Amino acid sequence: MARVNIDGKDYDLPEGQNLLHACLSERLDLPYFCWHPAMGSVGSCRLCAVLQYRDEADTRGRLQMACMMTVEDGLRIGIGASDGEASRPAAFAADFRRQVIEWLMENHPHDCPVCEEGGECHLQDMTVMAGHSMRRYAGMKRTWENQYLGPFVGHEMNRCITCYRCVRYYRDYAGGTDLDAFGSRARMFFGRAEDGVLESEFAGNLVEVCPTGVFTDKPFSKVYTRKWDLQSAPSICPHCSVGCNTFPAERYGVLKRVHNRYHGEVNGYFLCDRGRYGSHFVNHDKRIRQAGVRADDGVFEAPGRDTALAAVVERVHGADVIGIGSPRAPMGANFALRELVGADNFCTGMADDEAATMAAMLDAYRGGGFRIPSLTDIENADAVLILGEDISNTAARMALAVRQAAHGVAFEMAKAADIPDWQDAGVRGHAQHAKSPLFIASVASTRIDDLAAATRHGDALDLARMGFGVAHAIDSDYPPGTLDAFVTAAAEALSAAERPLVIAGSEAREPALVQAATNVALALGAKGKDAMLALTASESNSYGVALLGGS
Repeated sequence: MARVNIDGKDYDLPEGQNLLHACLSERLDLPYFCWHPAMGSVGSCRLCAVLQYRDEADTRGRLQMACMMTVEDGLRIGIGASDGEASRPAAFAADFRRQVIEWLMENHPHDCPVCEEGGECHLQDMTVMAGHSMRRYAGMKRTWENQYLGPFVGHEMNRCITCYRCVRYYRDYAGGTDLDAFGSRARMFFGRAEDGVLESEFAGNLVEVCPTGVFTDKPFSKVYTRKWDLQSAPSICPHCSVGCNTFPAERYGVLKRVHNRYHGEVNGYFLCDRGRYGSHFVNHDKRIRQAGVRADDGVFEAPGRDTALAAVVERVHGADVIGIGSPRAPMGANFALRELVGADNFCTGMADDEAATMAAMLDAYRGGGFRIPSLTDIENADAVLILGEDISNTAARMALAVRQAAHGVAFEMAKAADIPDWQDAGVRGHAQHAKSPLFIASVASTRIDDLAAATRHGDALDLARMGFGVAHAIDSDYPPGTLDAFVTAAAEALSAAERPLVIAGSEAREPALVQAATNVALALGAKGKDAMLALTASESNSYGVALLGGS
C-alpha cells in the first residue's frame, strides 16, 4: 500500500493502481468520462483534473489528469471537491473541471426531459458533480444526421461529448470492425462508414458504455418508461450456460428491458446481444400465462390453477405417462416432473447424442485433475485450445473473454517495459499486433478466427483425433491421435504456458471431443501447469437436467 495525501488527508491506496480508480474506490467525488474500469485510461476528456504538489511546501501545484497518474507512496494531490481549508489551494482544479464540462456542453442539446438516458445519465451526474449549472453559450450548436444501426441500437449523434468510449469498447475491446471515429478538428463523428446493422454480437453494450444518450436501446424506446417507474430485480440470463448476471426491468407486468448486472467472476460489465435483447418473447400475446387443460376437441381452456392441477392428477394417477423435461427449464421444475411420472418415464428433452455428450462432460468434471475456470480466469489464460466448439454461438460471453485472453500478451509486454496495465493506449501501442497463442479446431469458421495463431476445420471425429494427438504430444502416456503441424504447434504453445485453457462442449454432440479435451487438460496438469478445462453446454440448464438423468 502507498500513503497518498489528498486535500490534506492521508489515504492508504494500492501502489501502482490508477489514481482515478483509487480515488473512486475511496468514494471521493472526482468526475470522469473516458475512463472505464474494463478498458483503462486514455486521458481524452480532461475531466478528472487534479493538482499535483511536489512537497508540503508547494501550494501551487500543477494540473494532472488523475486517470493518467499512478498511485505512488508520498504522492500529494488536491481535488478541491470539499469546502475544507486543506482543499482550498486545489480550487483551481475544481474550476478547471467545471470549465471542461461547460466546453463539452456547448454543443450538447437541451433535451434531458425527452432523452432516454434521463434519470440514469452519467453526463447528468458528472455535470452536477463538477458544478456546472448555468449555460452561457448562446451560439449555434453543431448538429449531425443520425445513422440507422439496426433494430437494437439507436443513434443520436448530437448528444456526443467525444469521450471515445464507444470506439474503444467496440473496436479495441469487442473486436468490431464496422464502427469508428470519423472527422477532423472539432468535428468528430462516431458511427459506421454508412448506414447498416452493427455486426458485432456485443453491440448492445454501447447503450451502457456511452455516458450520454448517443446509443440507445431501440426496443426499450418503443415501450419507454422512465427509470424510476421500472421495477427491477437481480436475475440470471437464461439463453446459454454461461450464467451472466442481469437486471430485467418491468412495469405493469410487461418486460421493458434487460441490463447487465456486474459480477466480477462472470460477465463483468458486458452482456451479449442475445442476453440483452432475447427475452422479449415473454411479452408475446400468444404466450400461455396460466394453467389450463386441453379438451378432447383440442380447445385449450384455462379454468384456473386448482382445476388444472386436479385434472393433471386425475390423468396421471395410475396411468403410464411420459414426462418430457427441458434443458431450458429450471432444475426444480424438471425434478418435480420426474417425481410425478417416475424416473423411468422421464425424458430430459435432449437428443441421445447430446445426452451422451453431456454425460461425458459430467464424468470429466467429476474426475477432476484440472481447474474449472470463471470468465475472469479465461481472460487471464496465456494459451487457449478450442476443440469442436463455436463459442461465439453457444457461449458468446466466453468468446469475448477469449478475445481478452488473446490480447493478454500485451499486458505482459507492457509490464516488462514498465508501462502500467491501465494505460490503454500505451499497452496497445507497445504490443502492436502481438497475441497470445490461440488454436481453434472447429467444424466451421468462427467469429474469433481472426485472433487465432492457427485454425483447422473438419468433422467432429477428425477434430477429436486432433485433440488426442495434442494430449499425446504433451504426455506420451495418453493415447495417440492425429499428428500434424497444427497439433504440434498447439501442444508446444500449451506446454510453454503457465495458465493453459482447453475449451470444448456439446455443440458437435460428440463425446470423443470431450474426452480428447479432457486428456489435453489432464496431460497439462501432469506437467505441473495450472490447466483449465471449460466445457460449454447448449442450454442454460443442460447440466442440471443431465444430472437428473432419464431417457
